[in-house]
Amino acid sequence: MTSFSSLMGTQTLLPIIQASTPEEGVSIAKAMSAAGLTLVEVVLRTEASLAALSAIKLALPELIVGAGTVTNKDILEKAVAAGSDFIITPAISERLLDDLADCNLPVLPGVSNTGEILMAREFGYTEMKLFPAELSGGAKFLSTISSVFPDISFCPTGGVTIDNKPDYLSLNNVFAVGGTWVAKKDWVEQGNWQAITDACSEGNK
Repeated sequence: MTSFSSLMGTQTLLPIIQASTPEEGVSIAKAMSAAGLTLVEVVLRTEASLAALSAIKLALPELIVGAGTVTNKDILEKAVAAGSDFIITPAISERLLDDLADCNLPVLPGVSNTGEILMAREFGYTEMKLFPAELSGGAKFLSTISSVFPDISFCPTGGVTIDNKPDYLSLNNVFAVGGTWVAKKDWVEQGNWQAITDACSEGNK
């Protein structure tokens, strides 16, 4: 199966979309695509999230669109039905990892400590999301564990900003960072799509 990092290609920013309507989701995705990004994550945190994911896929068929905040089998099945290209979880459990094994999509499981990293690796994962990254030890934590888990690479998300992003990307075991700072709530409310495009361009450098 295709690895998550290979889906991202040279893109080092995983931009996160939280949309209250499908139309809003499409506008955010278009602004991100205008910055040259080819992959986005739609977090399933609002009632409109699944519809937004499907709408983005329809409006921007060349864009790789995945579902985040997948925490159980029901949400997983709905994300797959909505056309998700990949799955991201905020955390893991043995039951969820069992369900993910059958979804036939690239998966980025969320971990926050060494025990969860070991569990995910035992299920065959070598690419993971550290979440919430800053509260879980941040770049110092990832640097420290690199010798313990030399085969694991991460996409830290949660508390990552334009200012601390270089600290993460300087590490050999980090292939990308996830961020919501590139689509701030007030920009979305104001329809300031250019601000999102500019932030994504800066964030993916």
